[in-house]
Amino acid sequence: MVKFASIMHEGKHARAAGRCGLGAVMGSKKLKAIVLKRGNLKPPIHNQSELLKDIKKIVPLLKEIKKDSTLYGTSRSITPGEALGDLPIKNWQLGNWSEGAEKINGRKMAETILVGRYSCHGCPVACGRVVKISSGPFSPVDGGGYEYETGALLGSNCLVDNMEAISKANELCNRYGMDTIATGSAIAFAMEAFERGILTEADTNGLKVNWGDPEVLLKLIELIVKREGLGDILAEGTKRASDIIGHNSSAFAIHVKNLDLPGHDPRCFNGLGLGYATSNRGACHTNSFAYVYMGRTSDASLNIDILDRLSHKGTGEFVAVLQNFMALCDSLNICEFTGFGLQAGDFHRWLSWITGWNITFEEFLRTGERIYNLKRLYNLRCGINRKDDTLPERILHLKREGLHSPEKLPDLDKMLDEYYKARGWYENGVPQREKLSHLDLENFLL
Repeated sequence: MVKFASIMHEGKHARAAGRCGLGAVMGSKKLKAIVLKRGNLKPPIHNQSELLKDIKKIVPLLKEIKKDSTLYGTSRSITPGEALGDLPIKNWQLGNWSEGAEKINGRKMAETILVGRYSCHGCPVACGRVVKISSGPFSPVDGGGYEYETGALLGSNCLVDNMEAISKANELCNRYGMDTIATGSAIAFAMEAFERGILTEADTNGLKVNWGDPEVLLKLIELIVKREGLGDILAEGTKRASDIIGHNSSAFAIHVKNLDLPGHDPRCFNGLGLGYATSNRGACHTNSFAYVYMGRTSDASLNIDILDRLSHKGTGEFVAVLQNFMALCDSLNICEFTGFGLQAGDFHRWLSWITGWNITFEEFLRTGERIYNLKRLYNLRCGINRKDDTLPERILHLKREGLHSPEKLPDLDKMLDEYYKARGWYENGVPQREKLSHLDLENFLL
């Protein structure tokens, strides 16, 4: 019943439905597992020859574009992320940690503990890592290697620069079934509370919860999963833990709508900050993937151009379009990490060939917009409004220390005004009647 429990997939190479505590929902219902028996029938494909012809043309391009992901996994981004000011460091306070980043990045993993790679079904990229540690204080480790998000939240955000310790922490979270983002965020919160004297050794049963201590990292994971001592509080998640601890600790509890920030800094990409603030489930980097598109790539089929990562102007429409597209990707069960190689037009074409559906590209995109607005309506009924479309106090007001950190902070109010207008919502974040009519959602009026 840890609030950020995950739904884990069986197997040595763990994958997880990691965020939002879906494992806790299963636990509350006394549901241990869902077991599926593999069928022997193949789904029909309307136009298989055209589909395969297109895929054979695109796969080599995708392999070339994503070759670094194949070689070094998602944790390859730790060093460039640190250089850009994107990597969370010391609970989102610092801007520089280059020596630490070099010790825990994907290239270092490939040179030391990597023993294999794996992929999701049918994927030509194979960004999954297989690692093995047979000796030393953090052995044994034998299984999936950590992703970028895990290295960022359990590593740099806690100032832990020991790759083997992070690998052990990752394996513990996988075996116990806990979201590594939320786990790392809660531990970094506890480390800062201890540094500030809000938590003392009397609260931690004598444990010195110091920054960068790999033993403390592993000990707190054990305490969280067993709900013992301080772990019982941290198991509630960062937001609830700060409510319990008090003493203005909410100022460094880093979350949006109670969901901890993943490993990308909104002060580095303004569009990312807007995406976090307006995400229906709270802070989520795949909600818009703005950090991938801002300043680096474009999608002609979506009619969006490259937008400067520190820009406020144009960000509202930019993020809304990307959120609609990502809602489509989720609905179609497509990996968003195919970015740079595939575009929305490709998915529309494939959907037609697979299903035989004859829908226009405009109808295709409107489906994503309908999905996003329907989720928003659900949240509105639960009481969410503009005041909840915000960012943590630290992100809005604290400029990161360090050489690589941007000088400007996100102007969230200005971006929200533009975003609501682009979406056809009122200034309080409620969709207008005309927008709902356009999306065939009139029956869901509040």
